[in-house]
Amino acid sequence: MKANGAMRLHALTVDLEEWYHAELVRGKVPPARRVDQAPAAVQPILALLQAHHVRATFFIVGEVAERQPALVREIASAGHEIACHSYSHRPLWEMTAEELDRELREFRRLMEDILGDAPAIIGFRAPTFSLEARTAWALEVLAEHGYRYDSSIFPLRTPLYGVANAPLEPYRIGASAVERHDANSRLVEFPLTVCQVGGRRMPVSGGTYLRLLPWPLFTWCWERAARTRPAVLYVHPWETYAGTPRVPMPLHLAVGTYGNIAGALGRLGRLLERYRFAPMRDVLAQGGWLEG
Repeated sequence: MKANGAMRLHALTVDLEEWYHAELVRGKVPPARRVDQAPAAVQPILALLQAHHVRATFFIVGEVAERQPALVREIASAGHEIACHSYSHRPLWEMTAEELDRELREFRRLMEDILGDAPAIIGFRAPTFSLEARTAWALEVLAEHGYRYDSSIFPLRTPLYGVANAPLEPYRIGASAVERHDANSRLVEFPLTVCQVGGRRMPVSGGTYLRLLPWPLFTWCWERAARTRPAVLYVHPWETYAGTPRVPMPLHLAVGTYGNIAGALGRLGRLLERYRFAPMRDVLAQGGWLEG
């Protein structure tokens, strides 16, 4: 029996980065230890999507695409949307507007070399969901490069990222106040999904939360959000792949980074069985957000 949220179309997204790009890992792995695993890690996800006849949006890090052009072509050939996850996977708070501008130019040039006359890339997600008030300058850079939507806002505050009180549904985002709708902006924000419980917001968009929350709690929260609006689900290939190297860190951080990696793909499959998913571009187009 389908859940109520199954009547809506939701956005499935994959942040295609290497295991050493993760925020709590990237400063701990010297270049000599950075063994690429993206091609192996993403194959189970591609197979699962094919089995369920689902297409997704792949937010790709430029460094990964540069090293794995055949993988990018494979993803695009399967009908998935290609979007940008920066070139270096540095958070916006470590960059300047000039550096982001250069990364976006390099990313677009690389995609043209790899994909040729593929559809225009119109979607962006900041590494570590690092779009917030202090990095709102990035919105102007994205608009200058022709991006139509962003999916970087986590509408609650965590110790690492998030924008408290940001809208829960897609909205037009402006640099003057990233947490408010700006009717004059052409850039659409598709925020990550949270559910409201007793007046508080709880993250339920994927990643760590998909892996670690008790399954009944996760599905209850996901359905609570999905029945009222289009939801966003995200995964990283490194957190669904048993071969991901473990980097030593304090126990609580290790649990958050590596906990239940073995069960993540199975949980994703169960969601694909119950809900309708599509690339983010398609979900926004269905809602009329990409018109004009």
